[in-house]
Amino acid sequence: MTINTNQDIRLRLFSGSIEDYTALVAIARAVFPDDHDTVEEIQHWDATRPAHCVQRRWLVEVGDTIIGAAEYFQPQWMYHPRKFFISIAVHPAWQGRGIGKYCYDILMADLQQQYQVEQVRANCREDYPRSLTFLCRRGFREEMRTWESRLDLRLFDPMLFAEAIHRVVDQGFTICNLNELLARFPDARQRLYTAMMEMRADVPQPEPFTPSDFTSWERSVFESPTLYPEGYFLALDGEEIAAVSQLWKSADPSVLMTGLTATRRMYRKRGLAMALKVHALSFAKALGYREVRTHNATTNQAMLRINDALGFVKQPAWIEFVKDVSIV
Repeated sequence: MTINTNQDIRLRLFSGSIEDYTALVAIARAVFPDDHDTVEEIQHWDATRPAHCVQRRWLVEVGDTIIGAAEYFQPQWMYHPRKFFISIAVHPAWQGRGIGKYCYDILMADLQQQYQVEQVRANCREDYPRSLTFLCRRGFREEMRTWESRLDLRLFDPMLFAEAIHRVVDQGFTICNLNELLARFPDARQRLYTAMMEMRADVPQPEPFTPSDFTSWERSVFESPTLYPEGYFLALDGEEIAAVSQLWKSADPSVLMTGLTATRRMYRKRGLAMALKVHALSFAKALGYREVRTHNATTNQAMLRINDALGFVKQPAWIEFVKDVSIV
């Protein structure tokens, strides 16, 4: 079918209906079959996005058929009023017909008109050559890479790594899960927020970290449909949170996702990240989960060494691109 982008394609604003969320998930999974975001997860992130962070989303239609989605947004973790992420997804059956270009031109025109944008960023997986070419032709340059890594828990032997846990216990640390933390301290959420903002600031990213306010963070965590408090582990030094390693649920009931594994600055070089990681993986294996997945910047050598030692296998990297709009 030949597409006339001026007549046959329509971009309409996302309505927020359950039908539109369902269509959005279907497009994402068609483009990335390993994408396990659910309607509930996307609704949650939309609902908890801070008010100052702009987001605008469209669905792409040909006749009555939804064939794609396009959006721009400001990430709360590195907010800048004139810097945005863009995302365009076209169903594989409709790719190669100029639809992505049509969407891109509309997004960029809208951004320039409303926000005088300075930079835009976009993500692409390294094994999607058409998308890589699309971005490079439009002046995007590579900025950083992130590996997804996966561990087959059937091949993981916790006994091989038991010493990692003994080492931190011998130093006087204790390990608890999120439910236990909440039961122990009346101000547990505030304690956790303070620790998380410190640790999150050290996660590799191309722009300075912008912390969430407490209320936004609290909603994003405790109202999340993927929160798994029993698998959310913390290392304590007395009453102080020293480190964290989170497991989150996924749409696949046999798979858990790793959130943040990190150590507060004053507690580094004491084996806490490895110990919590081993503890979390042992927990997941004992409950019969098949796989744990994680994401790490390719520059995060310390965490990559831990994952390699535990048996995680790297998948194709996600590449983050950036474009200085004023140049083009």
